[in-house]
Amino acid sequence: MTVTIAQLPLPALRALADGDVAAARLATDVPLSDWLGTDDDCVSTWQRRAVQVAEDPEEAAWVTGVVLADGVPVGQAGFHEKPTEERTLEVGYKIDPDHRGRGLAKATLAFLLDRARATPEVDRVVASVGPWNTVSLHLVTSAGFVQVGEQIDEEDGLEHVFELNVS
Repeated sequence: MTVTIAQLPLPALRALADGDVAAARLATDVPLSDWLGTDDDCVSTWQRRAVQVAEDPEEAAWVTGVVLADGVPVGQAGFHEKPTEERTLEVGYKIDPDHRGRGLAKATLAFLLDRARATPEVDRVVASVGPWNTVSLHLVTSAGFVQVGEQIDEEDGLEHVFELNVS
């Protein structure tokens, strides 16, 4: 199984932010599942990313895209923003419930980490995970992330903050 992340053009991001998968399909050649435009968490992420890319087009290459497994859309993943001045990227990923339990989140995280390692401007990757999300907690710790603190996210509440040195 080959996992990749396909970035979306701004018109497709805007359409998904509106929950309009049909319009998003017209705006990109990236295969899209209905879940990407109907899941509340996905739509919320597309809304944030559409604003980011509209404000700074350089973000388009970094932010959330569509996870493709052998060309089939199975989730969304990417970085929260382009590399920061602190040489950091923060990962985010979500796999469609219909495709979970097949190692896709692990493969997606590995894809993101490979990209971070291949980027000279990046020294560390951050992952913020809710304490209730045992699957994701296991995933990041098994990938070598170490917990460095906690934070309160205005949408998700308490999160454990993990980081991984990739330089």
